[in-house]
Amino acid sequence: MLNDYFARTYNGKLVVRFDDTNPDKEKAEFEEAIMEDLRLLGITGDVVTHTSDYFQTIYEYALLMINKGLAYVDDTAQETMREERAEGIASRCRDLSVEENLRRFDEMRRATELGMTCCLRAKMSVDNPNKAMRDPVIYRCNPTPHHRTGSTWKIYPTYDFCCPIVDSLEGVTHALRSMEYRDRNPQYEWFFPALGLRPVAIKDFSRMNFVYTLLSKRKLQWFVDAGHVSGWDDPRFPTVRGIRRRGMTIDALRQYVLMQGASQKNMLLEWDKIWSLNKRVIDPVAPRHTALLKKELVPATVVGAPAQPEIRDLPKHKKNPELGTKQTVFSALLFVDQSDAASFAAGEEITLMDWGNAFVRDIERSADGVVTGLTLQLHLEGDVKATKKKITWLGQSPAVHPVEALLVDYDYLITKKKLEAGDSIEDVLTPVTEFTDAAIVDANVGVLPRGAIIQLERRGFYIVDQLAVDNELGLVKLIQIPDGKAASMASKHKEDPSVARAKKGAAGSP
Repeated sequence: MLNDYFARTYNGKLVVRFDDTNPDKEKAEFEEAIMEDLRLLGITGDVVTHTSDYFQTIYEYALLMINKGLAYVDDTAQETMREERAEGIASRCRDLSVEENLRRFDEMRRATELGMTCCLRAKMSVDNPNKAMRDPVIYRCNPTPHHRTGSTWKIYPTYDFCCPIVDSLEGVTHALRSMEYRDRNPQYEWFFPALGLRPVAIKDFSRMNFVYTLLSKRKLQWFVDAGHVSGWDDPRFPTVRGIRRRGMTIDALRQYVLMQGASQKNMLLEWDKIWSLNKRVIDPVAPRHTALLKKELVPATVVGAPAQPEIRDLPKHKKNPELGTKQTVFSALLFVDQSDAASFAAGEEITLMDWGNAFVRDIERSADGVVTGLTLQLHLEGDVKATKKKITWLGQSPAVHPVEALLVDYDYLITKKKLEAGDSIEDVLTPVTEFTDAAIVDANVGVLPRGAIIQLERRGFYIVDQLAVDNELGLVKLIQIPDGKAASMASKHKEDPSVARAKKGAAGSP
Protein backbone atom coordinates (compact mmCIF):
# COMPACT_ATOMS: atom_id res chain seq x y z
CA MET A 1 0.00 0.00 0.00
CA LEU A 2 2.87 2.39 0.74
CA ASN A 3 4.47 1.60 -2.61
CA ASP A 4 1.17 2.26 -4.35
CA TYR A 5 0.65 5.50 -2.41
CA PHE A 6 4.10 6.90 -3.28
CA ALA A 7 3.78 5.87 -6.92
CA ARG A 8 0.42 7.62 -7.28
CA THR A 9 1.36 10.68 -5.22
CA TYR A 10 4.48 11.41 -7.29
CA ASN A 11 3.09 10.33 -10.68
CA GLY A 12 5.40 7.36 -10.76
CA LYS A 13 4.87 3.74 -11.68
CA LEU A 14 4.20 0.78 -9.42
CA VAL A 15 6.17 -2.32 -10.34
CA VAL A 16 4.74 -5.61 -9.10
CA ARG A 17 7.59 -8.08 -9.30
CA PHE A 18 7.72 -11.72 -8.31
CA ASP A 19 11.20 -12.61 -7.08
CA ASP A 20 10.91 -16.20 -8.24
CA THR A 21 14.53 -17.19 -7.71
CA ASN A 22 14.06 -20.41 -5.75
CA PRO A 23 12.39 -23.18 -7.78
CA ASP A 24 11.84 -25.23 -4.63
CA LYS A 25 9.50 -22.59 -3.20
CA GLU A 26 7.86 -20.98 -6.23
CA LYS A 27 4.45 -22.06 -7.50
CA ALA A 28 2.04 -20.45 -9.93
CA GLU A 29 -0.79 -20.64 -7.38
CA PHE A 30 1.23 -18.52 -4.92
CA GLU A 31 1.48 -15.78 -7.53
CA GLU A 32 -2.21 -16.02 -8.30
CA ALA A 33 -3.02 -15.66 -4.60
CA ILE A 34 -0.82 -12.56 -4.33
CA MET A 35 -2.46 -10.99 -7.39
CA GLU A 36 -5.87 -11.72 -5.89
CA ASP A 37 -4.80 -10.04 -2.63
CA LEU A 38 -3.69 -6.97 -4.58
CA ARG A 39 -7.04 -6.86 -6.37
CA LEU A 40 -8.81 -7.04 -3.00
CA LEU A 41 -6.71 -4.08 -1.86
CA GLY A 42 -7.63 -2.13 -4.97
CA ILE A 43 -4.00 -2.08 -6.11
CA THR A 44 -3.11 -2.48 -9.77
CA GLY A 45 0.52 -2.50 -10.79
CA ASP A 46 1.53 -0.47 -13.82
CA VAL A 47 3.66 -3.42 -14.80
CA VAL A 48 3.95 -7.01 -13.54
CA THR A 49 7.32 -8.70 -13.96
CA HIS A 50 9.28 -11.73 -12.76
CA THR A 51 12.92 -11.92 -11.79
CA SER A 52 13.02 -15.07 -13.93
CA ASP A 53 12.49 -12.78 -16.96
CA TYR A 54 16.06 -11.60 -16.34
CA PHE A 55 17.82 -14.89 -15.63
CA GLN A 56 19.96 -14.65 -18.77
CA THR A 57 20.90 -11.03 -18.05
CA ILE A 58 21.72 -11.76 -14.41
CA TYR A 59 23.84 -14.73 -15.51
CA GLU A 60 25.81 -12.42 -17.82
CA TYR A 61 26.37 -9.99 -14.95
CA ALA A 62 27.72 -12.89 -12.89
CA LEU A 63 30.19 -13.67 -15.69
CA LEU A 64 31.16 -9.99 -15.74
CA MET A 65 31.90 -10.08 -12.01
CA ILE A 66 34.06 -13.18 -12.40
CA ASN A 67 35.98 -11.60 -15.28
CA LYS A 68 36.54 -8.45 -13.23
CA GLY A 69 37.85 -10.50 -10.32
CA LEU A 70 34.86 -9.53 -8.16
CA ALA A 71 33.45 -13.04 -7.69
CA TYR A 72 34.76 -16.54 -7.14
CA VAL A 73 33.38 -20.07 -7.09
CA ASP A 74 33.68 -21.74 -3.70
CA ASP A 75 33.35 -25.47 -3.01
CA THR A 76 33.89 -25.11 0.74
CA ALA A 77 31.49 -27.21 2.83
CA GLN A 78 28.50 -25.19 4.02
CA GLU A 79 29.24 -25.54 7.73
CA THR A 80 32.88 -24.61 7.25
CA MET A 81 31.89 -21.60 5.14
CA ARG A 82 29.50 -20.47 7.86
CA GLU A 83 32.26 -20.71 10.49
CA GLU A 84 34.80 -18.89 8.31
CA ARG A 85 32.38 -16.04 7.62
CA ALA A 86 31.58 -15.73 11.33
CA GLU A 87 35.30 -15.59 12.25
CA GLY A 88 36.41 -13.39 9.34
CA ILE A 89 38.58 -16.06 7.69
CA ALA A 90 39.17 -15.98 3.95
CA SER A 91 38.09 -19.00 1.93
CA ARG A 92 40.84 -21.10 0.36
CA CYS A 93 39.04 -20.48 -2.97
CA ARG A 94 39.08 -16.69 -2.71
CA ASP A 95 42.14 -16.17 -4.87
CA LEU A 96 41.40 -18.68 -7.64
CA SER A 97 42.22 -17.45 -11.13
CA VAL A 98 39.56 -15.98 -13.38
CA GLU A 99 39.94 -18.95 -15.70
CA GLU A 100 39.42 -21.47 -12.90
CA ASN A 101 36.39 -19.57 -11.63
CA LEU A 102 34.87 -19.49 -15.12
CA ARG A 103 35.47 -23.23 -15.49
CA ARG A 104 33.87 -23.96 -12.13
CA PHE A 105 30.94 -21.66 -12.82
CA ASP A 106 30.28 -23.59 -16.02
CA GLU A 107 30.31 -26.79 -13.95
CA MET A 108 27.66 -25.17 -11.78
CA ARG A 109 25.62 -24.17 -14.84
CA ARG A 110 25.62 -27.79 -16.03
CA ALA A 111 24.97 -29.11 -12.49
CA THR A 112 27.83 -31.57 -12.68
CA GLU A 113 29.02 -33.51 -9.66
CA LEU A 114 31.60 -30.81 -8.93
CA GLY A 115 29.21 -28.00 -9.78
CA MET A 116 26.64 -29.23 -7.30
CA THR A 117 29.19 -28.74 -4.49
CA CYS A 118 29.87 -25.13 -5.43
CA CYS A 119 28.39 -21.66 -5.06
CA LEU A 120 29.37 -18.28 -6.49
CA ARG A 121 30.39 -15.64 -3.96
CA ALA A 122 30.86 -11.88 -4.40
CA LYS A 123 34.34 -10.76 -3.36
CA MET A 124 33.29 -7.93 -1.03
CA SER A 125 35.16 -8.38 2.24
CA VAL A 126 36.51 -11.09 4.50
CA ASP A 127 36.19 -9.38 7.87
CA ASN A 128 33.82 -6.45 7.49
CA PRO A 129 32.10 -5.74 10.85
CA ASN A 130 28.83 -6.02 8.94
CA LYS A 131 28.73 -9.76 8.31
CA ALA A 132 26.31 -9.31 5.40
CA MET A 133 29.33 -7.90 3.54
CA ARG A 134 31.52 -10.96 4.09
CA ASP A 135 31.64 -12.43 0.59
CA PRO A 136 27.93 -13.29 0.29
CA VAL A 137 26.70 -16.13 -1.90
CA ILE A 138 25.13 -14.82 -5.12
CA TYR A 139 24.51 -18.05 -7.10
CA ARG A 140 23.60 -21.59 -6.11
CA CYS A 141 23.08 -24.86 -7.93
CA ASN A 142 19.58 -26.33 -8.00
CA PRO A 143 18.49 -28.90 -10.60
CA THR A 144 14.78 -28.55 -9.64
CA PRO A 145 12.74 -27.40 -12.67
CA HIS A 146 11.43 -23.84 -12.38
CA HIS A 147 7.68 -23.29 -12.77
CA ARG A 148 8.27 -20.67 -15.50
CA THR A 149 11.58 -21.55 -17.12
CA GLY A 150 11.44 -25.33 -16.80
CA SER A 151 14.86 -27.04 -16.92
CA THR A 152 16.62 -24.25 -18.80
CA TRP A 153 18.59 -23.28 -15.71
CA LYS A 154 20.25 -25.36 -13.04
CA ILE A 155 21.80 -22.38 -11.26
CA TYR A 156 19.80 -19.60 -9.67
CA PRO A 157 20.82 -16.15 -8.40
CA THR A 158 20.11 -15.19 -4.81
CA TYR A 159 17.54 -12.56 -3.91
CA ASP A 160 20.30 -10.18 -2.75
CA PHE A 161 22.07 -10.38 -6.11
CA CYS A 162 18.92 -10.04 -8.21
CA CYS A 163 17.35 -7.06 -6.49
CA PRO A 164 19.89 -4.33 -7.29
CA ILE A 165 20.25 -5.57 -10.88
CA VAL A 166 16.56 -5.83 -11.72
CA ASP A 167 15.66 -2.69 -9.75
CA SER A 168 18.15 -0.70 -11.80
CA LEU A 169 17.18 -2.26 -15.14
CA GLU A 170 13.45 -1.72 -14.55
CA GLY A 171 13.90 1.97 -13.81
CA VAL A 172 13.10 1.75 -10.11
CA THR A 173 14.02 5.02 -8.40
CA HIS A 174 13.09 4.14 -4.81
CA ALA A 175 13.15 0.69 -3.24
CA LEU A 176 11.07 0.41 -0.06
CA ARG A 177 12.63 -2.27 2.12
CA SER A 178 11.67 -3.38 5.62
CA MET A 179 14.17 -2.85 8.42
CA GLU A 180 15.16 -6.51 8.48
CA TYR A 181 17.22 -5.78 5.35
CA ARG A 182 19.06 -2.81 6.84
CA ASP A 183 22.34 -4.72 7.41
CA ARG A 184 22.18 -5.82 3.78
CA ASN A 185 21.68 -2.32 2.38
CA PRO A 186 25.46 -1.75 1.94
CA GLN A 187 25.55 -5.03 0.03
CA TYR A 188 22.71 -3.84 -2.22
CA GLU A 189 24.55 -0.56 -2.85
CA TRP A 190 27.90 -2.31 -3.50
CA PHE A 191 26.62 -3.98 -6.68
CA PHE A 192 25.80 -0.76 -8.55
CA PRO A 193 29.39 0.49 -9.09
CA ALA A 194 30.67 -3.08 -9.33
CA LEU A 195 28.36 -3.79 -12.28
CA GLY A 196 28.22 -0.26 -13.71
CA LEU A 197 24.50 0.06 -12.99
CA ARG A 198 22.38 3.12 -12.19
CA PRO A 199 21.99 3.28 -8.40
CA VAL A 200 18.60 3.03 -6.69
CA ALA A 201 17.68 4.90 -3.50
CA ILE A 202 16.62 2.80 -0.51
CA LYS A 203 13.82 3.80 1.88
CA ASP A 204 13.72 1.73 5.07
CA PHE A 205 10.54 1.16 7.00
CA SER A 206 9.62 -1.01 9.94
CA ARG A 207 7.26 -3.93 9.53
CA MET A 208 4.01 -3.70 11.45
CA ASN A 209 3.81 -6.48 14.00
CA PHE A 210 0.61 -7.06 15.95
CA VAL A 211 0.05 -8.62 19.37
CA TYR A 212 -1.07 -12.26 19.49
CA THR A 213 -0.25 -12.48 15.78
CA LEU A 214 2.23 -14.45 13.69
CA LEU A 215 3.30 -13.00 10.34
CA SER A 216 5.86 -15.63 9.36
CA LYS A 217 4.65 -17.54 6.30
CA ARG A 218 6.35 -20.67 7.61
CA LYS A 219 4.51 -20.48 10.94
CA LEU A 220 1.19 -19.67 9.26
CA GLN A 221 1.70 -22.63 6.93
CA TRP A 222 2.01 -24.81 10.03
CA PHE A 223 -1.47 -23.75 11.16
CA VAL A 224 -2.87 -24.62 7.73
CA ASP A 225 -1.08 -27.99 7.55
CA ALA A 226 -2.07 -28.89 11.12
CA GLY A 227 -5.74 -28.14 10.40
CA HIS A 228 -6.05 -25.41 13.02
CA VAL A 229 -7.48 -23.06 10.37
CA SER A 230 -9.52 -23.58 7.22
CA GLY A 231 -6.94 -22.06 4.87
CA TRP A 232 -5.07 -18.89 4.02
CA ASP A 233 -8.33 -16.93 3.96
CA ASP A 234 -9.30 -18.01 7.48
CA PRO A 235 -10.72 -15.01 9.42
CA ARG A 236 -8.17 -15.64 12.19
CA PHE A 237 -5.25 -15.15 9.78
CA PRO A 238 -3.45 -11.79 9.32
CA THR A 239 -3.56 -12.23 5.54
CA VAL A 240 -5.35 -9.77 3.27
CA ARG A 241 -8.06 -12.32 2.52
CA GLY A 242 -8.28 -13.31 6.17
CA ILE A 243 -8.90 -9.84 7.61
CA ARG A 244 -11.16 -8.95 4.66
CA ARG A 245 -13.25 -12.00 5.49
CA ARG A 246 -13.35 -10.82 9.12
CA GLY A 247 -14.88 -7.53 7.94
CA MET A 248 -11.91 -5.20 7.48
CA THR A 249 -12.58 -2.64 4.76
CA ILE A 250 -9.97 -1.57 2.24
CA ASP A 251 -10.65 2.06 3.10
CA ALA A 252 -9.83 1.50 6.78
CA LEU A 253 -6.79 -0.62 5.98
CA ARG A 254 -5.41 2.02 3.62
CA GLN A 255 -6.03 4.82 6.12
CA TYR A 256 -4.28 2.85 8.84
CA VAL A 257 -1.23 1.98 6.76
CA LEU A 258 -0.79 5.58 5.59
CA MET A 259 -1.31 6.83 9.15
CA GLN A 260 1.58 4.60 10.32
CA GLY A 261 3.67 5.67 7.33
CA ALA A 262 7.20 4.50 6.60
CA SER A 263 8.21 4.56 10.26
CA GLN A 264 11.57 3.09 11.22
CA LYS A 265 10.53 2.29 14.78
CA ASN A 266 10.11 -1.33 15.76
CA MET A 267 6.38 -1.59 16.28
CA LEU A 268 4.36 -4.16 18.21
CA LEU A 269 0.87 -2.84 17.66
CA GLU A 270 -2.42 -3.54 19.35
CA TRP A 271 -5.35 -4.37 17.07
CA ASP A 272 -7.68 -1.83 18.67
CA LYS A 273 -6.85 1.21 16.55
CA ILE A 274 -7.21 -0.45 13.17
CA TRP A 275 -10.54 -2.02 14.12
CA SER A 276 -11.75 1.27 15.66
CA LEU A 277 -10.90 2.97 12.39
CA ASN A 278 -12.76 0.26 10.53
CA LYS A 279 -15.82 0.83 12.74
CA ARG A 280 -15.82 4.53 11.83
CA VAL A 281 -15.84 3.54 8.18
CA ILE A 282 -18.68 1.00 8.36
CA ASP A 283 -20.93 2.57 11.02
CA PRO A 284 -22.49 5.23 8.74
CA VAL A 285 -23.26 2.72 5.96
CA ALA A 286 -24.05 -0.56 7.72
CA PRO A 287 -27.78 -1.41 7.63
CA ARG A 288 -29.32 -2.22 11.02
CA HIS A 289 -30.86 -5.64 11.56
CA THR A 290 -32.07 -7.80 14.46
CA ALA A 291 -30.83 -11.13 15.83
CA LEU A 292 -32.01 -13.21 18.78
CA LEU A 293 -30.21 -16.25 20.16
CA LYS A 294 -32.15 -19.44 19.48
CA LYS A 295 -31.26 -20.89 22.84
CA GLU A 296 -34.16 -20.29 25.24
CA LEU A 297 -36.08 -17.88 23.01
CA VAL A 298 -38.97 -16.36 24.95
CA PRO A 299 -42.39 -15.96 23.28
CA ALA A 300 -44.27 -12.80 24.21
CA THR A 301 -47.95 -12.02 23.74
CA VAL A 302 -48.49 -8.33 22.99
CA VAL A 303 -51.81 -6.87 24.10
CA GLY A 304 -52.87 -4.00 21.83
CA ALA A 305 -50.90 -5.29 18.83
CA PRO A 306 -52.56 -5.64 15.39
CA ALA A 307 -54.95 -8.59 15.25
CA GLN A 308 -53.25 -9.70 12.06
CA PRO A 309 -49.49 -9.32 11.51
CA GLU A 310 -48.52 -6.13 9.72
CA ILE A 311 -45.46 -5.74 7.55
CA ARG A 312 -44.09 -2.21 7.55
CA ASP A 313 -41.16 -0.65 5.74
CA LEU A 314 -38.67 0.90 8.16
CA PRO A 315 -35.36 2.61 7.34
CA LYS A 316 -32.34 0.31 7.36
CA HIS A 317 -30.37 3.11 9.00
CA LYS A 318 -32.14 6.01 10.70
CA LYS A 319 -29.26 8.37 9.96
CA ASN A 320 -28.71 7.24 6.37
CA PRO A 321 -31.98 7.10 4.42
CA GLU A 322 -30.07 6.42 1.21
CA LEU A 323 -29.66 2.80 2.36
CA GLY A 324 -33.36 2.24 1.78
CA THR A 325 -35.89 0.29 3.83
CA LYS A 326 -36.36 -3.15 5.34
CA GLN A 327 -39.49 -5.15 6.09
CA THR A 328 -40.40 -5.38 9.77
CA VAL A 329 -43.20 -7.59 11.14
CA PHE A 330 -45.47 -6.15 13.85
CA SER A 331 -47.55 -8.91 15.46
CA ALA A 332 -49.33 -9.98 18.62
CA LEU A 333 -46.83 -12.81 19.05
CA LEU A 334 -43.16 -12.04 19.05
CA PHE A 335 -39.88 -13.39 20.42
CA VAL A 336 -37.35 -11.76 22.74
CA ASP A 337 -34.01 -12.87 24.16
CA GLN A 338 -33.95 -14.86 27.40
CA SER A 339 -31.35 -12.47 28.84
CA ASP A 340 -33.73 -9.54 28.35
CA ALA A 341 -36.80 -11.38 29.64
CA ALA A 342 -34.96 -12.53 32.75
CA SER A 343 -34.21 -8.92 33.67
CA PHE A 344 -37.85 -7.77 33.58
CA ALA A 345 -40.05 -7.10 36.61
CA ALA A 346 -43.83 -7.27 36.54
CA GLY A 347 -45.31 -3.82 35.93
CA GLU A 348 -42.06 -2.47 34.46
CA GLU A 349 -42.25 -0.25 31.39
CA ILE A 350 -39.82 -1.19 28.63
CA THR A 351 -39.20 -0.07 25.05
CA LEU A 352 -39.60 -2.38 22.06
CA MET A 353 -37.11 -0.84 19.67
CA ASP A 354 -38.67 0.62 16.49
CA TRP A 355 -42.17 0.09 17.93
CA GLY A 356 -42.65 1.89 21.24
CA ASN A 357 -43.18 1.32 24.93
CA ALA A 358 -44.95 -1.58 26.63
CA PHE A 359 -45.71 -2.66 30.18
CA VAL A 360 -44.65 -6.11 31.40
CA ARG A 361 -47.93 -7.55 32.68
CA ASP A 362 -47.02 -11.18 33.30
CA ILE A 363 -43.87 -13.31 33.51
CA GLU A 364 -44.06 -17.10 33.30
CA ARG A 365 -41.14 -19.11 34.65
CA SER A 366 -40.13 -22.77 34.76
CA ALA A 367 -39.37 -24.58 38.00
CA ASP A 368 -35.71 -23.59 37.71
CA GLY A 369 -36.51 -19.94 37.15
CA VAL A 370 -36.08 -19.74 33.36
CA VAL A 371 -38.57 -17.35 31.73
CA THR A 372 -40.88 -19.33 29.44
CA GLY A 373 -43.37 -16.64 28.43
CA LEU A 374 -44.28 -12.96 28.71
CA THR A 375 -47.40 -10.86 28.41
CA LEU A 376 -46.76 -7.28 27.33
CA GLN A 377 -49.23 -4.44 26.94
CA LEU A 378 -48.45 -1.73 24.42
CA HIS A 379 -48.16 1.81 25.74
CA LEU A 380 -47.19 3.66 22.58
CA GLU A 381 -47.83 7.07 24.14
CA GLY A 382 -45.08 6.32 26.66
CA ASP A 383 -41.77 8.22 26.57
CA VAL A 384 -39.02 6.01 25.08
CA LYS A 385 -36.41 8.26 26.68
CA ALA A 386 -37.74 7.45 30.14
CA THR A 387 -37.25 3.66 29.98
CA LYS A 388 -34.03 1.96 31.04
CA LYS A 389 -34.49 -1.16 28.96
CA LYS A 390 -34.70 -0.97 25.18
CA ILE A 391 -34.88 -4.43 23.69
CA THR A 392 -34.73 -6.10 20.30
CA TRP A 393 -37.52 -8.42 19.19
CA LEU A 394 -38.79 -10.32 16.16
CA GLY A 395 -42.43 -10.53 15.11
CA GLN A 396 -44.14 -13.52 13.51
CA SER A 397 -45.93 -13.58 10.14
CA PRO A 398 -46.89 -16.40 7.75
CA ALA A 399 -45.52 -14.29 4.88
CA VAL A 400 -42.22 -13.10 6.38
CA HIS A 401 -40.31 -15.56 8.54
CA PRO A 402 -37.14 -14.96 10.57
CA VAL A 403 -34.06 -16.61 9.07
CA GLU A 404 -31.85 -19.08 10.93
CA ALA A 405 -28.28 -17.95 11.30
CA LEU A 406 -24.96 -18.88 12.87
CA LEU A 407 -23.15 -16.07 14.69
CA VAL A 408 -19.41 -16.66 14.77
CA ASP A 409 -16.70 -14.96 16.79
CA TYR A 410 -12.99 -15.73 17.02
CA ASP A 411 -10.08 -15.54 19.43
CA TYR A 412 -6.39 -15.07 18.68
CA LEU A 413 -4.55 -18.19 17.52
CA ILE A 414 -1.87 -17.85 20.21
CA THR A 415 -2.07 -16.95 23.88
CA LYS A 416 1.12 -14.90 24.03
CA LYS A 417 1.31 -11.28 22.89
CA LYS A 418 4.76 -11.68 21.34
CA LEU A 419 6.40 -14.95 20.38
CA GLU A 420 10.04 -15.09 21.48
CA ALA A 421 12.81 -16.85 19.59
CA GLY A 422 12.74 -19.97 21.79
CA ASP A 423 8.97 -20.31 22.00
CA SER A 424 7.19 -23.29 20.49
CA ILE A 425 3.90 -22.61 18.74
CA GLU A 426 2.38 -25.72 20.31
CA ASP A 427 3.06 -24.31 23.79
CA VAL A 428 1.19 -21.05 23.12
CA LEU A 429 -1.59 -22.43 20.94
CA THR A 430 -5.01 -21.14 22.01
CA PRO A 431 -7.14 -24.25 22.77
CA VAL A 432 -10.42 -22.83 21.43
CA THR A 433 -10.48 -20.02 18.87
CA GLU A 434 -13.94 -20.27 17.30
CA PHE A 435 -17.20 -19.55 19.12
CA THR A 436 -20.66 -20.02 17.61
CA ASP A 437 -24.23 -19.19 18.57
CA ALA A 438 -27.35 -20.35 16.76
CA ALA A 439 -29.70 -17.43 16.19
CA ILE A 440 -32.70 -16.19 14.27
CA VAL A 441 -32.39 -12.94 12.32
CA ASP A 442 -34.93 -10.79 10.54
CA ALA A 443 -35.94 -12.02 7.10
CA ASN A 444 -34.10 -9.18 5.33
CA VAL A 445 -30.75 -10.76 6.25
CA GLY A 446 -31.62 -13.85 4.22
CA VAL A 447 -31.34 -11.95 0.93
CA LEU A 448 -28.06 -10.16 1.67
CA PRO A 449 -25.05 -11.02 -0.55
CA ARG A 450 -21.85 -12.57 0.74
CA GLY A 451 -19.55 -9.87 2.06
CA ALA A 452 -22.38 -7.53 3.12
CA ILE A 453 -21.60 -5.71 6.37
CA ILE A 454 -24.45 -5.06 8.81
CA GLN A 455 -25.03 -4.12 12.39
CA LEU A 456 -27.08 -6.46 14.53
CA GLU A 457 -28.75 -4.13 17.01
CA ARG A 458 -27.19 -4.37 20.48
CA ARG A 459 -24.77 -7.09 19.31
CA GLY A 460 -22.30 -5.36 17.05
CA PHE A 461 -21.18 -5.42 13.44
CA TYR A 462 -21.16 -8.58 11.34
CA ILE A 463 -20.19 -9.62 7.83
CA VAL A 464 -22.12 -12.17 5.79
CA ASP A 465 -19.64 -15.00 5.29
CA GLN A 466 -21.92 -17.67 3.86
CA LEU A 467 -25.41 -17.67 2.40
CA ALA A 468 -27.91 -20.28 3.56
CA VAL A 469 -27.71 -22.05 0.18
CA ASP A 470 -23.92 -22.36 0.53
CA ASN A 471 -23.96 -23.62 4.11
CA GLU A 472 -24.35 -27.35 4.75
CA LEU A 473 -26.57 -26.56 7.73
CA GLY A 474 -28.76 -24.21 5.69
CA LEU A 475 -27.81 -21.26 7.91
CA VAL A 476 -26.66 -17.74 7.10
CA LYS A 477 -23.16 -17.50 8.58
CA LEU A 478 -22.37 -14.12 10.12
CA ILE A 479 -18.88 -13.32 11.40
CA GLN A 480 -18.56 -10.71 14.12
CA ILE A 481 -16.37 -7.74 13.22
CA PRO A 482 -14.18 -6.45 16.07
CA ASP A 483 -15.03 -2.85 16.98
CA GLY A 484 -11.77 -1.89 18.69
CA LYS A 485 -13.26 -1.76 22.18
CA ALA A 486 -11.30 -3.41 24.98
CA ALA A 487 -13.83 -6.20 25.45
CA SER A 488 -13.71 -7.28 21.81
CA MET A 489 -9.92 -7.02 21.55
CA ALA A 490 -9.02 -8.93 24.73
CA SER A 491 -7.97 -12.56 24.43
CA LYS A 492 -10.90 -14.81 25.34
CA HIS A 493 -8.56 -17.55 26.58
CA LYS A 494 -8.52 -18.02 30.32
CA GLU A 495 -5.77 -20.37 31.45
CA ASP A 496 -6.65 -23.05 33.96
CA PRO A 497 -5.18 -21.92 37.33
CA SER A 498 -3.59 -25.33 37.91
CA VAL A 499 -1.83 -25.13 34.54
CA ALA A 500 -0.62 -21.62 35.31
CA ARG A 501 0.78 -22.77 38.67
CA ALA A 502 2.51 -25.72 37.01
CA LYS A 503 4.17 -23.41 34.48
CA LYS A 504 5.25 -21.02 37.21
CA GLY A 505 6.71 -23.91 39.19
CA ALA A 506 8.56 -25.23 36.16
CA ALA A 507 9.96 -21.78 35.41
CA GLY A 508 11.26 -21.49 38.95
CA SER A 509 12.88 -24.91 39.02
CA PRO A 510 16.55 -25.37 38.13
